[in-house]
Amino acid sequence: MVAEIGPSNIEAAFLLEALKKGTRVDGRGIYDYRTLKISCGPTYGLAEVQLGQTRVLARVSCEVTRPFPDRPTEGIILFNTELSNMAGFGLDSSRSSTQEVAISRMVERVIKQSRAIDAEALCILAGEKVWTVRIDIHFLDHGGNLIDAASIAAIAALKHFRRPDVTIDGEEAIIHDVRERNPVPLSIHHTPICVTFGFFGAAGDMLVLDPTLLEEQVQVSSFTITLNSHREICALNKAGGIPLNPDQIQRCTQVALAKVDEVNEKIQLALKASTA
Repeated sequence: MVAEIGPSNIEAAFLLEALKKGTRVDGRGIYDYRTLKISCGPTYGLAEVQLGQTRVLARVSCEVTRPFPDRPTEGIILFNTELSNMAGFGLDSSRSSTQEVAISRMVERVIKQSRAIDAEALCILAGEKVWTVRIDIHFLDHGGNLIDAASIAAIAALKHFRRPDVTIDGEEAIIHDVRERNPVPLSIHHTPICVTFGFFGAAGDMLVLDPTLLEEQVQVSSFTITLNSHREICALNKAGGIPLNPDQIQRCTQVALAKVDEVNEKIQLALKASTA
C-alpha cells in the first residue's frame, strides 16, 4: 500500500505563515470559494461539478421496487460514492475508503434525513410498488473539499432528474415510457448545501472557507455547516480534535448563509442552461 503523499514541513510552514497574514497560497481570501462550475445533462439526472481542482460527477437513476415493510407508503433513497486512487496522485487506498464512507453518510444525512426529497411522492401502490431513487457520486479529481462538491453535485442531479410518469388504474400501475409521455421531476422540498471550513494553528484560531487538498493536509480540524435557501440549518459536522467556541460557529454560519445563496443561484443557472 502506498502512503498518501503529504506536504513537506516547508510547505506547511509557508501555508500557515500566509494564513497569519490573512492570505492563502492560491491567492484567495479566507472566505472565498474556488471557481465553481456546474453543468447538467445531457441525460436527465446527470450533473458535474468542478470546484477548483476538485471534480465530481453525480448520476441519479430510479427503478420500481417493493417498499420497506415498516414504510409501506414511502419510496427508497440510496446513496453510493466512489473515490478511486486515480482521483489524486498519492492517495492512500485505505484512507480513500474511509473518506468514501464519511462523505456518503454526510450527503445521505444532508439530503435524506433533512427530508429534502418527498419520499411519500415516490410511492406508486402502498405496500406494493415504490420508486427507488439511487444517487451515485463519482470523484474524478481530488483537489480538496469533496463534501461540498459532492453535496452540490447530488442536489443538482436530483433537481435535474426526471422519472417516468405513472398512471394508476385500480390495483394496476402503468409506467409510461419517457418517449410516450413526458417524465416528471422529483418532489424536492428544499435545497441543502454543505459549506466547509478548515481550522489551523495549535488552537484552531485561523479558519478558511473551502480548503484545498493541501490545506486539508495541514488543518487541525474541519467544520461543515449545511443550510438551505430558507436559511435553515440542516446539519452540522465537525472533524478533528480542536473544540470550536460559539463565536467561531456564529462566524461560520454568517459566512455560510451568504455562500449558500450564491451556490443556489449557480445551480438554477445550470438547470436553465440544460433546457435551453
